[in-house]
Amino acid sequence: MPPAPSQRKLILPAAISLAALLAAALLWLAQRELSSLPTYGEVPEFSLTDARGRPAGSKDLAGKVWVADLIFTRCTDTCPLQTAGMARLQAEFAGEKELRFVSITTDPAYDTPAVLAQYAARHKADLATWYFLTGEEKEIARLAREGFRLAFATRSSRREAPRARLDRAWAALAPRAAFAHHDEKHPAEISHSSRFVLVDRGRRIRGYYMSGEPESLQKLRRDIRNLLGR
Repeated sequence: MPPAPSQRKLILPAAISLAALLAAALLWLAQRELSSLPTYGEVPEFSLTDARGRPAGSKDLAGKVWVADLIFTRCTDTCPLQTAGMARLQAEFAGEKELRFVSITTDPAYDTPAVLAQYAARHKADLATWYFLTGEEKEIARLAREGFRLAFATRSSRREAPRARLDRAWAALAPRAAFAHHDEKHPAEISHSSRFVLVDRGRRIRGYYMSGEPESLQKLRRDIRNLLGR
């Protein structure tokens, strides 16, 4: 028998209350998972130039979850592996409108927008969601060391004043810092971290990941999904 009108009046509010409780529980679980990720600092606002020759930076990433790394196109050491790993991530998360990828050159004198565009094309990168950025070396160095807390040094910076050497030492001691040492015969003589950096919608750093370690990359995938609320 169908429920009496008086019973239906009781069932509807109960169902609504149950749905609200379930929604609140799911939201609580999502927030708990998100809060479980550490925070290593905040990336400052920045503006560089992308592979299309257009200004690009923190304003374009506002409200997005993003993964960043340091590379340069003449690198024959870790950079090709990093870029291949980033390409796999982009393919895996294709269609995620709230996710971006950012690769910043540590060799801006050589890596012009045109060079970065060719490099991106070789790796079949979708420039709509993967930004390859170049700019002034001082700005990139500041962003790498003080913003991302990643190690980065060039031959010229090794000859800098004690303050600059102190900055590099601080970067090396920052959470989970790692170097990617390149061949000393390389014309750029550049050393930089090979880690991926996960940044949330508020420009907060939420994780560092070894670009060459499958287990670390699996954790990165999980953490990306957590920040996206998936």
